[in-house]
Amino acid sequence: MKVTEQSSNYSNLDKMTTRELLCGINAEDKTVAYSVEKAIPQIEKLVDGVVERMKKGGRLFYMGAGTSGRLGIVDASEIPPTYGVEHGIVVGLIAGGDGAIRKAVENAEDDIERGWTDLCAFEPNENDTLVGIASSGTTPYVLGAIKNARAKGLLTSCIVCNPDSPIAEACEVPIVAVVGPEFVTGSTRMKSGTAQKLILNMISTSIMIKLGRVKGNKMVDMQLSNIKLVDRGTRMIMGETDITDYEFAKSLLLKHGSVRSAVDAYENSKK
Repeated sequence: MKVTEQSSNYSNLDKMTTRELLCGINAEDKTVAYSVEKAIPQIEKLVDGVVERMKKGGRLFYMGAGTSGRLGIVDASEIPPTYGVEHGIVVGLIAGGDGAIRKAVENAEDDIERGWTDLCAFEPNENDTLVGIASSGTTPYVLGAIKNARAKGLLTSCIVCNPDSPIAEACEVPIVAVVGPEFVTGSTRMKSGTAQKLILNMISTSIMIKLGRVKGNKMVDMQLSNIKLVDRGTRMIMGETDITDYEFAKSLLLKHGSVRSAVDAYENSKK
């Protein structure tokens, strides 16, 4: 039996108090980071491989079904506003299409050819990377795409939560985080989903830093899409320069469109 399908370590959940339920879930969640830690060598290998390819114009594709697919889409969608890269550099694909983001599409994940078909719409090439996200490690939609992508020369990886899975075997850089049985038996949106989210954060954040999208510890290329981010950017400019006038720093930010550009323009004006 798959680890992710094994019976919960807790019995009679329906008879527990609210406090007992919350403490049990929290206790299980505390173990997830340690499971992810064991996968760091493979995550490192993937990040370095993606960075090398992105410097040549490559893209990063996430692919999954259900919760796994949604997590990939969330991570991909946050990269442009956070790091100022173009849309389409990191792409999330989900079995059943965009409609499956909100509502499950029956049998979509069972089509072993559909994943590759969906990816082909983006005209993938050997500089691209495909990361299959599947708690079970067996999802046909992901497995078929991984096999085809690897055959076509793409870098292939996966994030799975069962050992010795077909998807891990099929890809070049398998990332396996075995988090154990779920609090609610088989509910992989819980610990497995948390592990996947942690790993996705590690992958995309590290890639963007390695590509120069962070200066020091600041998101200097973030998009100014709301008042909070304009304020953050203004204060970042003040911290990076000798500017003490908030309104002047803000005007520079709005004129140049990013912290990086504003700081560079200001420093160049002083030369």
